[in-house]
Amino acid sequence: MPAPKNIRRLAICSALLATAAMPTSAWAGTIIGTVSEGSATQGLQSAELRIVELDRVARSGRGGAYRFPDVPAGSYTMEARYVGADMVTTKVDVPETGNVRIDIVMQGMGRNEILVIGQAANQASALSRQRAADGVVSALTRDSVGQFPDQNVAESLRRLPGLNVLNDQGEGRFVSVRGLDPNLNSSSINGVRLPSPESDIRSVALDVISSDLIESIEVKKSLTPDMDGDTIGASIEINTVSAFDRKKDLLSVKVEGSYNDLRDVASPKASIDFSTRLSDNLGIAGGLSYYNRRFETDNVEAEDWTTTDEGFGYAEEVQYRDYDVQRERISASLSLDFRASDDTSLYIRGIYSQFDDQEFRRRNIFKLGDATVTGVDADNVSFSDAGGEIEIERDIKDRQEEQKIRSIALGGETNTGPWTIEYSASWAKSSELEDGSVDPTVFIRGFEDDGLDVLFDYSDSKIPLFNYLSGADIATDPSGYGLDEVEFTKRSDAQDEEYAAQFDIGRQFAMGSGDFTVQAGFKGRWREKSYNLDVEFYEDPTGTYNLGDVLGFPTYRITDISPLPSFRGASNFFFDNFDLFELQPDDSIFDSAAGDYVADEDILAGYLLGRWDSDTLRVIGGVRYENTKTDLNGNRVDEDGPTITPVRFSNDYDNWLPSLNIRFEPQRNLVFRAAAYRSLVRPNLADLAPRFELSDDNEGDFGNPDLRPYRAWNFDASAEYYFSNNGAISANFFYKDVKDFVVDSFNEDGGVFNGITFEEAVIPINGESATIKGVELSLSQALTFLPSPLDGFLVQVNYTYTDAEGTLDDGRDIPLPASSKHTLNAVLGYETGPFSFRLAGTYRDKYLDEIGASAEDDRIVASHFQLDASAKYRVNKNLQFFLEWVNINDEPYFAYQNRDNRRRLLQYEEYSWTAKFGAKVNF
Repeated sequence: MPAPKNIRRLAICSALLATAAMPTSAWAGTIIGTVSEGSATQGLQSAELRIVELDRVARSGRGGAYRFPDVPAGSYTMEARYVGADMVTTKVDVPETGNVRIDIVMQGMGRNEILVIGQAANQASALSRQRAADGVVSALTRDSVGQFPDQNVAESLRRLPGLNVLNDQGEGRFVSVRGLDPNLNSSSINGVRLPSPESDIRSVALDVISSDLIESIEVKKSLTPDMDGDTIGASIEINTVSAFDRKKDLLSVKVEGSYNDLRDVASPKASIDFSTRLSDNLGIAGGLSYYNRRFETDNVEAEDWTTTDEGFGYAEEVQYRDYDVQRERISASLSLDFRASDDTSLYIRGIYSQFDDQEFRRRNIFKLGDATVTGVDADNVSFSDAGGEIEIERDIKDRQEEQKIRSIALGGETNTGPWTIEYSASWAKSSELEDGSVDPTVFIRGFEDDGLDVLFDYSDSKIPLFNYLSGADIATDPSGYGLDEVEFTKRSDAQDEEYAAQFDIGRQFAMGSGDFTVQAGFKGRWREKSYNLDVEFYEDPTGTYNLGDVLGFPTYRITDISPLPSFRGASNFFFDNFDLFELQPDDSIFDSAAGDYVADEDILAGYLLGRWDSDTLRVIGGVRYENTKTDLNGNRVDEDGPTITPVRFSNDYDNWLPSLNIRFEPQRNLVFRAAAYRSLVRPNLADLAPRFELSDDNEGDFGNPDLRPYRAWNFDASAEYYFSNNGAISANFFYKDVKDFVVDSFNEDGGVFNGITFEEAVIPINGESATIKGVELSLSQALTFLPSPLDGFLVQVNYTYTDAEGTLDDGRDIPLPASSKHTLNAVLGYETGPFSFRLAGTYRDKYLDEIGASAEDDRIVASHFQLDASAKYRVNKNLQFFLEWVNINDEPYFAYQNRDNRRRLLQYEEYSWTAKFGAKVNF
């Protein structure tokens, strides 16, 4: 059925339901107001308000604002509740027409009189949002984000129940929910879906966004019909600051430095944020953050494992990698809010984030596939160039990469009587640019009958060490390593841009014992993602250029891997002596054209829902319809010539996504939830595009235009109990039945795909089916009931068990990629007077990272446990000093294959610890 007709039918049904003749009060007014904490600094979101006589409930939104429409004239009792606060009761007289304003001020229980500052206050805010939510939700608020020693939004999120992160160079990048692949999540800022700056993925690396600019983050693990339907993991909704979030003006400056143990240098960081009301109805808020992080990574990698007849294993290629990295992050946000009247509010919100990554990667690579094996046992293997060849490669990558994310959203909300209308339009664009990088310069030497003998010691499965038994002088002579090639990236340009518009309308009906709401809406998203590569390969026809011309000194600590090029030497030599080099046109044309693509994706959606809300029961049911059109353009490149032929593929498909969410509170503070909904996840646009790339490991990487989207039925059931003194315990069971999940399949038999001949290739394919089931347990408690000084302690513990299994088209059963069976987060906090301390630990179980040709070729990432700590001292209400210690236990990264009853190394990285120190000043 054509998309416009389906959406038109939804609109007609919603209009009929919205205008249905239902009884309403002849004389009725509206109660409006705000809920704020005792110091009148900030509004309290997710406070629960109840009109006792009518058994009607409402929950405060941003800035603490709430609204009861269509209330019959008369006198009523209103109750306000908030986790960690004493209940407030107030009387209200409702007029026959018009609005009556009731502003409520709440105080914390016991020693926690202020509800917006401190660990216990942050916990109360998060639990209040969780308690008030329509579905299964975890939340972080602004001060809560600032409590953790985290470098970005991704690392802040790993503290929440069921969440963890996948790291890159020791820094959290992608968020995993319930142990699942980050590609199964969706992310938005201020309601704007974030496109990905990277060319090959749909998910957004949240290390691009500084945590200093964030007001709140909500992770929604179950969907309602008014939400985008493209998530199986969770919808991660990030909000920046609004002037109406606070009752008072704010100006805050934060200055800090960080020190990485390996880099032995301090890195500066600073941020400023503000919020002010220019009048009672106009406010502006924003912030600016800067971080220049310098760090080092020591890495060892191995590949092409083989097994002797005696059952001993060794790698035919071993790489020692020395990384020196500088990451500069600049983030800014700005919002303008205007209250046109008591019924209408308007906003404009923008965000800009730039992430510059200067990476120097130097490698010492032993290629041993043609060498003579002279001895082997369980822990050692020796190689000789006698009768064979040992090839040693030494190279340098000098890459400067720039990522940007920017978005603008404008919209508003109008409430008129029982009607609520919301409207918005947005633009977002992400990009990744590499412009003029020498990436890499490769020097190589082959040894044949030169007297070179090398021993590799595998007794430590993570770190194989080498030793020259003979020929060390020739192996370490830089002048013997001639240039193999220079890969010059003239331009690598990835762009991802999306426009969106949304309109929602709802009609609330006051019933005898609650409220019934009919709501409908439309959303359009128009997206274009593209990648353009212009790369050139050069060789030295004179044969005179060698490693000795650009010699540097390694910063590697695991073992001695000299000689290596200097950081800038190879790039400077290339540009200064450009006429010396000879372009390789065929390779340059092939690689430049084969990976280029342009993908257009248009999504039109409409929904209709009904909502029942009373003091004890909330039910939200409805259906969402989404139509997806894709237009994929790429190149088919024939190596003969090479010749370039443009190719195009298109697709058009519909999805009906019903859902039902139930929240039942049979007694105060005991909440049961149940949810059933259907969702989808569209494949990465780069996986769909008709493209081909050659990886650093000389493997082909294809796109597959025939990929189908993930489709899933999802079920959640939970029980939550909220303690009277700021705490909660919860258990949540989840089950997902997934069809057509996407995996990368490794083909080492060779063949032809999309008209291109390959020897080895990674091709994304659809698996048959998968089931995901598990349980999520969480406990949060402020121990204020203990005697002093123990009443300052706070504990937070959450554990998630995930069983995610799928079947490939060849019948092999696998755990779903990036799914960890066990994740655990624990926090022990203490706060007394001006002093605050937190110790946080995160654990993520091993997971399948890449699928090989067989189980023993699968890439597994080992379990990861990291310990972080923070201490803060508040001198007065305006000045605070802090100290943070990240990765205290120096946890490394380790990836391996299960071969020969041992964990065989694929990748090992060491980062050591990082310390951060500084001050925060409020004006």
